Amino acid sequence: MRWAGFFGAMAVSLWLSGCASVHNEPVNVPAHGSVVDQLHLGFKDVADEDDLLIGLAFSGGGTRAAAFSFGVLSEFDRIGVPRAHDKLLDRLDFISGVSGGSVTAAYYGLKKKAALADFRERFLLQNAEEGLNTTLSLATMGRALSGGINDQQGFTQWLDRNLFHGATFGAFRAVGPPRVWINASDIYNRVPFVFGATAFTAICSDLTKFPLSNAVAASAAVPVAFAPIVVKAYPGTCNDPLPQWITRSAADRNASPMLRSYASAILRYREGKVPYIKLLDGGLVDNYGLSGFTIARESSETPYGPLKPEQAVRLRRSIFLVVDAKAGLSGDWVKSVDGPAGVDLVKAAIDTTIDASVGASFTAFERTMGDWQNALVRWRCGLSAADRRRYGAPANWNCRDLKFFVGRVGFDQLDPARAAELGKVPTRFHLPQPQVDEVIEAGRDALRINPTLKAFLGSM
Repeated sequence: MRWAGFFGAMAVSLWLSGCASVHNEPVNVPAHGSVVDQLHLGFKDVADEDDLLIGLAFSGGGTRAAAFSFGVLSEFDRIGVPRAHDKLLDRLDFISGVSGGSVTAAYYGLKKKAALADFRERFLLQNAEEGLNTTLSLATMGRALSGGINDQQGFTQWLDRNLFHGATFGAFRAVGPPRVWINASDIYNRVPFVFGATAFTAICSDLTKFPLSNAVAASAAVPVAFAPIVVKAYPGTCNDPLPQWITRSAADRNASPMLRSYASAILRYREGKVPYIKLLDGGLVDNYGLSGFTIARESSETPYGPLKPEQAVRLRRSIFLVVDAKAGLSGDWVKSVDGPAGVDLVKAAIDTTIDASVGASFTAFERTMGDWQNALVRWRCGLSAADRRRYGAPANWNCRDLKFFVGRVGFDQLDPARAAELGKVPTRFHLPQPQVDEVIEAGRDALRINPTLKAFLGSM
């Protein structure tokens, strides 16, 4: 009887799936003229103005992740820079966001400090699932098998109506630092898709006209719940050459697997082998959003890249923090022989994929940053007197006075009872106010006691 019921349900679902296909039409447009000229490619932001390099990476996790990262940003605005008159938030160079964390990243990148005043009311306390079907059942199985229960319209339009109001990536360039990277997953090439210069140059598309709401929706498009967001390639319509590292890394068998896979995907875009790029939740390949940072450094052809030499000479301290809002373990199916099944099975598979990616991405990033620090010190100490003057080194400059700090801010760094409660907050885009405020305060507290941040501030 169990098998008969199962096959009966599947037969109905397959019949329903044949009635309609759930898909998303691409909204990106081709570039006119040079793609490169339309994009802000250098690290010409706060990094040009001081001797610090500060980056934050916001993990996925729905409103839970958005609230935790918002708490960290709020605390960044309370912590002063030693021997200076501004706050750490004023020195922020980069934010990378995935899924729920991408909502905070994109809104702060657009509104800057004004976001701290209204993000809680405009997003965290709202029901971003309004108008969405969030239940996998027999009634929705047909749409799930046809591409996804929801297309992009509901969530994208909600984001645009409540937060972004038609803003595109061009707005980031207009308002200045910090640089913001939104991360999704290219599910054909199985690599990160970073909404940035490299990918959009490869597909000859104008990133400055791409809506922020669509990028965030792609970053948060959980499989089955959402149909993939589609980006169209326009190969042959632009003449910008790809960076040399793309072809070199794609052919290099000794390149890191992440770099080689990413470079190979970029080549396929340009060659027209992937005319429609299908994007789902960024957490499927990198729930910390560190791939963009890692690739930017590993693809550099100089010891100081992706910084300019003047920035690399000026730099003294750098800190990159991963804001990790990972949920705790859940489900009682381990207590019996049966299960998981149905929705629990789908959820367990997705959670396993996401959790498996985070350790590898963090380890790779930590190693890359350590290697970069060593390469920078060697390069700086090998500069001639003429080069030091040309790059702006002061008279009392110490070529070895350089230190990178890499760390994580997570629930588990708070006391165990509190961490366990935070880990039970569901991965949804609609939470009750007490939970939202609890997670925001946890972000502030976790940053305040974070040992990596304490060491960074103490070193200055």
